[in-house]
Amino acid sequence: MKHLLLSACILLLLSACSKSSDPATTGPQLIFKFHFDSTQARLGNTGQPVSVAAGNAGQHPLFRKMSSHYLELAPTANTMLGKGAILYRAPETTAGGESAIDFSKSTAVGEGETFFKVPLSQVAAGSYEWLRLSLAFQEYDVSFHVDTVISGFPIKGDYTGTVASFIGFNTYLQDFLVKTKTVSVNGNRKQGYWAFESALAGQPNVVSGQAPAGATTVVNPLFATSPVPAGSCVVTAAFAPGKLVITGQEQKDIVVTVSLSVNKSFEWVDDNKDGKWEPLSGEKVVDMGIRGMIPRIGN
Repeated sequence: MKHLLLSACILLLLSACSKSSDPATTGPQLIFKFHFDSTQARLGNTGQPVSVAAGNAGQHPLFRKMSSHYLELAPTANTMLGKGAILYRAPETTAGGESAIDFSKSTAVGEGETFFKVPLSQVAAGSYEWLRLSLAFQEYDVSFHVDTVISGFPIKGDYTGTVASFIGFNTYLQDFLVKTKTVSVNGNRKQGYWAFESALAGQPNVVSGQAPAGATTVVNPLFATSPVPAGSCVVTAAFAPGKLVITGQEQKDIVVTVSLSVNKSFEWVDDNKDGKWEPLSGEKVVDMGIRGMIPRIGN
C-alpha cells in the first residue's frame, strides 16, 4: 500500500512539473501594452493628418482605461481583414438581440499595462507588417465648463469629469460604473454611446448620449486595399521600426507598445465658439475615436 501511495505521489509530482514547464505556457511571450499620447499625430479615417472639424472643438482626454475586442497581425497591405493571424477576439453575446461585445467579460487596462499576451509558440512564424486592433471601451477624464444654478447656488467655472465611452461596433451592457455612479442599460448600444459623470455642489450626476452613426474616427491607412466594415473600430497601423518577425525560435519575450493618439480625440459641437465643452448647455459629443496608432516593437 505504501509503495502504491508513493508511486501515485511521484506520478502527480511529475505531472505537475510537466505542466509547469510546458513551453506553451511558460515560454517566451508576445506581449501588447497600451500607451496614450496626446502629442502623436492627429489622423483621420484614411490615415492622413486632420484638424478639428469647423464648428467643433476638441481636447486631449486623460486616459484611465482602454479595452480591446480583436487583434490581428497582417503580413501585407493587401491582406484582407480576417485573413491574417488572428490572435484574439473578445466574447460576444446575443442577449441584447444582435451580436455584440459582452462588456461584462471585457478587461480594461491603463497606461503601460498589458492588455494581451500569447505564447510565441502559438503565433504562426512569419513576417508581419501591420497590426489591426479593434478598440472597444474607453474611460478618461475631460474638462468641462458650467455657468448655471444648482439648488439655488450659482456655479461657474471649469471642472473635471469622467467619461465612459463605447467605440466598438456594438456593445451589450447590463450595469457599468462610470466613476462612482452606476448606469443600468440592459441592452445593446451602438458605436459612439457614452456616459459622463460630474460632481457639482457635492452632487454626483450622470448624463449619457449617442454620437451620430459613422462619426467615430477609425484610422485605416489601408482603406483602399484592405477596408474595414463601417461602424467597426478596427484601427490599422504599421509596426515600427520595421516588421514584426516571428521565427518560432525566440528565446525571450517580444513586447509591442501600442501607442494610441489621443490628440484632441474628444470632439464636440462648440456652439458658442469658446473652445470649452459645456454639456449642461447641450453641446453634443460627436467623436471619441482614437486618432492614430503606432505599434512599437520593444519595451
